[in-house]
Amino acid sequence: MLGDWCGERTRLEQRGVVFDFQYVSDTFGGFKTQQNSKFDSWGRFRATVDVDFGKLSGEDGLYFHATGLSQGGGNMGVDLGLLTGPSSLVSFGTTRLDSWWIEKRWLDDRIAVRVGQFAGQDFYGNAQYGESFINGPMGYALGNLGTTFETANPFATPAAEIRIVPIDHLYLKSMVMAGDPSPLTSNPTGLVPTFRGDPVLVSEIGFTPGRNATSGTVDNVESRKGYSGLYQFGVAYNPGDFTAPLSPTPVSGNYLLYWKASQALWRIDPKEALGLDAIFAIDWSPPNVNRNFMQLTAGLRFNEPLPLGFHNSISLGYVRNSLSSDFLPPGMVPWKIEHGVELNVLLNYGPFLVQPVVQYYANVGGIGGRAVVAGLRTKIDF
Repeated sequence: MLGDWCGERTRLEQRGVVFDFQYVSDTFGGFKTQQNSKFDSWGRFRATVDVDFGKLSGEDGLYFHATGLSQGGGNMGVDLGLLTGPSSLVSFGTTRLDSWWIEKRWLDDRIAVRVGQFAGQDFYGNAQYGESFINGPMGYALGNLGTTFETANPFATPAAEIRIVPIDHLYLKSMVMAGDPSPLTSNPTGLVPTFRGDPVLVSEIGFTPGRNATSGTVDNVESRKGYSGLYQFGVAYNPGDFTAPLSPTPVSGNYLLYWKASQALWRIDPKEALGLDAIFAIDWSPPNVNRNFMQLTAGLRFNEPLPLGFHNSISLGYVRNSLSSDFLPPGMVPWKIEHGVELNVLLNYGPFLVQPVVQYYANVGGIGGRAVVAGLRTKIDF
């Protein structure tokens, strides 16, 4: 929105220094059966800088990234008692250095090592079509990844990662991070790396038909052209002690498995983006130590359905949450499966994005009742 800064922005980009500033807000109205309506708004301002030292100083394959944010507002999911967060933005109010890292790549990006402070859920179990959805599991990452203390944006902890692309359409990657159970309190500013909690290891293997694996996790208008896909399997493991409701002694170790698939199903022109995409994901963790032990998401996205001169999409999503009977309070009726459905329209004109959405939930919180959420996401890039 602020343009080229009188040519300075272009000059910096040519030297390998790229700045991005954005403001995103979700504004919702919602109500649950036999309850008064709620109204919440959440806003986030983020600033990011990326440096390519190959362009800046001739150090090929060396990169730096840093991003910080300020965010706050109301939490519609908590207000309505939902297991599925209606907004992928909402967590806790904070002003914080989210993440930073130094990355080195070799052999045409087939091997990469990253060290710094970054969140596991930004890269493992994250939503492939995140921009196209509003709710938490489909707009950011699967909602129960935190059972192993896999860190989430914006509360990153010290971490290291290695990525390998042995063949064009296959990648392997693994990351270790400090599994801090409360990074908001132990490192509120994000400025001082804090090694607290047990080390959490997350690994993933991915197959990327239709594109090279080095760009397999990118989702933008250009990457949607053709019949590309991404198929992933990952596992997160925390060796620490976890409380099991049916055991007097803690259980040693906890893990979560996830499977994800996204695929272009149909294109009017096989070389262009206009058409239909599908996405599916499911995860599982041991129900004896994890209350929300299984989550499933599925969705369809219609790219460029409206005859407009700018990017637009219509997306339909479904989220299913299953709760463990081991965590059922005595005398309480059995948990029910919470179902959530979302329909949204994305309109992206230049630096402005508007995304109206309607969501419907059944068996709220795994207990019962229905809830309806309607609102709007707005985004401005500066």
